[in-house]
Amino acid sequence: MKKKYLLLVLGSLFLSIALAQNKDEKGHTGTERIIQVDFNKEIGPLNTSFKECVGAGRANEGLRADWQQQLAIARKECGFKYIRMHGLLTDDMAVYSEDRNGNPQYNYQYVDALYDYIVSIGMKPFVELGFMPGALASGGKTIFWWRGNVTLPKDYKKWADLIRNLTQHFTERYGAKEVKTWYFEVWNEPNLKDGFWTGTQADYFKLYQYSARAIKSVNPAYRVGGPATAGAAWVPEMIDFCKNNSVPIDFISTHAYGVKQGFLDEHGSTGTVLDKNEWSVSGDVLNSRKQIQNSAIPGLELHYTEWSSSYTPSDPLHDSYHEAAYILKKLKQVGSAANSMSYWTFTDIFEEAGPRFTPFHGGFGLMNIEGIKKPAFFAYSFLNKLGGTELANRDSSSWACKDNRGDVQVLLWDYTYTLPDSVNNQAYYIKDLPAKTKGKVRVNLSHIPAGKYTMEIYKVGYRVNDAYTSYVDMGRPSQLTLQQVKKLKEQNGSPMAIQQIEIKPSGVFSRELDIRENDVILINLIKN
Repeated sequence: MKKKYLLLVLGSLFLSIALAQNKDEKGHTGTERIIQVDFNKEIGPLNTSFKECVGAGRANEGLRADWQQQLAIARKECGFKYIRMHGLLTDDMAVYSEDRNGNPQYNYQYVDALYDYIVSIGMKPFVELGFMPGALASGGKTIFWWRGNVTLPKDYKKWADLIRNLTQHFTERYGAKEVKTWYFEVWNEPNLKDGFWTGTQADYFKLYQYSARAIKSVNPAYRVGGPATAGAAWVPEMIDFCKNNSVPIDFISTHAYGVKQGFLDEHGSTGTVLDKNEWSVSGDVLNSRKQIQNSAIPGLELHYTEWSSSYTPSDPLHDSYHEAAYILKKLKQVGSAANSMSYWTFTDIFEEAGPRFTPFHGGFGLMNIEGIKKPAFFAYSFLNKLGGTELANRDSSSWACKDNRGDVQVLLWDYTYTLPDSVNNQAYYIKDLPAKTKGKVRVNLSHIPAGKYTMEIYKVGYRVNDAYTSYVDMGRPSQLTLQQVKKLKEQNGSPMAIQQIEIKPSGVFSRELDIRENDVILINLIKN
């Protein structure tokens, strides 16, 4: 069968990919994508900002046994190092009250139970300071089913005293050496005045100033930052404020989501639409890095403490196999621009709109309420299998790596935007969505050390580690039995193939694979 070769030049930051036309036995024409990697051509250490941090809904949910069990799985299989969540100071954590004379009373028993667990499994808190304790609040406005108070403090000195006391408590409980490795982030999305903050930008900067100085008064080496804004907002303004007023800041944090409009919709009632823009999310990250570099404090770290395809926990895109390829595409585009990209969130145990009543409801999580792994989970678990050294690779939709043992990994994907015009995510991604073929992909590796290897091939795609479509096949039951949960977990969580192979002294490995829209494939060669 003859093949014609052509060169497709990709724009922007990407290099070219070699493609070859071929026909299958039925005469269908497809494209063969070539990934060419030399074992000896190293780029350097693999950037792992993808697993530095992951999100969770609110602190009180972290006291649940099932939440903790899922976090342990995410930590083990995806390698996440930090976890960030809302509501550390909200009244259901019972942190702050006042006696009859208005004197502050501090209580950290629930915070300790949560943070002790996080530390015990080898993770660290990315401490979000919010929301306002009721006894310290200037008003009664709240957000979400669990009523996080979003008003200014009635007394900024009492707020600062609380933050100082909390920071000192962390130091005494975990030690300064440990707390120096944490991050302290002030508030959440204060630019959403109808959502998370009743004050102005100036009011937020005042809150930040009191908070940052309180933290640094305990230990100048502790890291504090913000503004934790929605839509990558306030970055230059935040830096200018801190510089002009000698307010300490160690990092910038902000958020981005991949839908066209809006910032807050816990019920999914507005109808979100995945943005066609090639650089949604990733373009924001690159721009934030540029804003920092052009600022008066160019060396600041950049943490995207929330990101995902959609900002509502009622978006079926989160459950779809499309999400896995979307995640990898965006992380590849971001590169090293951010110090962390914290996916929102690791679990569907998430109650902003109240407890959810169906197993798959478009929740943010990498796992659903019962701990069933979604395709998005496998995007991160595959990333975590990559070795520490990245290899040169001209293909823009893959990573090639090796580790100290001589094992080799190639993680590749296809990302195809399939959402029809004038259709929203809630109407489209809830369907059974068969994937069209994208032809062949050939992985060619050279100069691999000779010897025997175990080849593992992992895959995510339509009906492969695709729990949501399996759930659709069950008839979308409103509740799952224990047997159904077991079946969904067994169907979605194992390698596609395991094979013993031998690399000859020539050091050549070549494998051709079929690939469909939004497939994700990991080849792992383990040296025996």
